[in-house]
Amino acid sequence: MFDIITFGSATRDVFIKSKKFKTLKHKEFITGQGLCFNLGSKIYLDDVFFATGGGGTNTAATFTKQGFKTAYVGRVGNDPGGVAIKEELDKMGIRHFISDDKERKTNYAIILSVPNKGRTILVYLGASHFFKKKDIPFKKLKAKWFYIASLSGESSKTLLPIVSCAKKNNTKVAFNPGKIHIKMGIGKLKSVLSRLDVLILNQEEASMLANIPYQKEREIFKKLDKYVPGIVVMTKGPKGVVVSDGKEIFQSGTFKEKRHIDRTGAGDAFGSGFVAGLIQTGKIEQAIRLGSANGTSMVEFFGAKNGILTKNQFLKELRWRRFKIAKSKL
Repeated sequence: MFDIITFGSATRDVFIKSKKFKTLKHKEFITGQGLCFNLGSKIYLDDVFFATGGGGTNTAATFTKQGFKTAYVGRVGNDPGGVAIKEELDKMGIRHFISDDKERKTNYAIILSVPNKGRTILVYLGASHFFKKKDIPFKKLKAKWFYIASLSGESSKTLLPIVSCAKKNNTKVAFNPGKIHIKMGIGKLKSVLSRLDVLILNQEEASMLANIPYQKEREIFKKLDKYVPGIVVMTKGPKGVVVSDGKEIFQSGTFKEKRHIDRTGAGDAFGSGFVAGLIQTGKIEQAIRLGSANGTSMVEFFGAKNGILTKNQFLKELRWRRFKIAKSKL
C-alpha cells in the first residue's frame, strides 16, 4: 500500500542561460514581448543545466521528500531521456510503473532563460502525451491518495479510468487539471468533480471552468463548491492563494524569495506541497503554509525538483514558520 501515487507527464528538461538573449517588445507577441537573437549567428551560453520535470514526477518528488511512500505512473521514450527519468526516480526512492514507448521520444522541455527578465520554454510532446489506459497497472495501484497532474493529448482520456479506480479502492483524489479538461467545462467534468477531495486550479483556470470573471472570486468558489465535495484551491501567482472548503475562505500571500532563479515547476511544488500538508495535519492552514513554502523554495533553484523542501527543512528552517493566513465565511 502506497501513501500516494502520482499521474502525469515526465520530461527531460534542459535549462539554457545566456546574457546574449534579448527581449523585444511588440504587440504581436501574446505576452507583449518576445525572446530574440540573431539568426545565423553563434550564441555563447553562460550555463547549461540538465534536469527532469513534468507534473507527474515533480509532484512525486515532493511527496517522497515529505516522507510519504510514493509511486509514479507514466510513459517515457526508450531513450537516454527516459533512462535519466527512471534513474532519478530510483535515486529518490520513488517506485515507478513506467511504460516504454518504442516509437516516440521522451517529452523534452528546453528552457531559454533571460537573467532577471523571464524565460521561454520550447516543448516537445513525446511519449507522455500518448499515455493510455493500457499503460496503467490498475491491480498494483493500492494507495490512500492519488494525485493527478495535468494530462494532455491521448493521456487526457485516462482521467476517468484513474478516478474510477480510486472510487473502487476508496482512494482519495487530488486533481490539477490542464487546459484540455478545463475547456470541457463543468458539465462534462461533473462525474469527475463529484469524486474529488482536492481540486487545484490557477485563477485563470478557475474562471474558465466556472465561466465567471476571475475578479469574482467568491462567486467562482460558490459555483465550484456545488460540484466538488472536497477542497477547492485557486492559486494567484505572486499574489498568493485562496482556498475554499465549502464553508470558509482561506487566503494568503506568498513567502518572500531569497532569490528568483526560475519558476519552472513552482505550480507543481505548491499543489503537491498543499496536499502533503493536508495529509499530514488535516488542516488547510498548514497545507497552505507547506504549499507556499515549497513553491517559493522551488523558484530559488534551477530544475523543477532541486528546490523541493524535505520534511526536516520545512519544520526546522525559521523562514517557513511565520505566515499570515486570513479566514472568513464563504
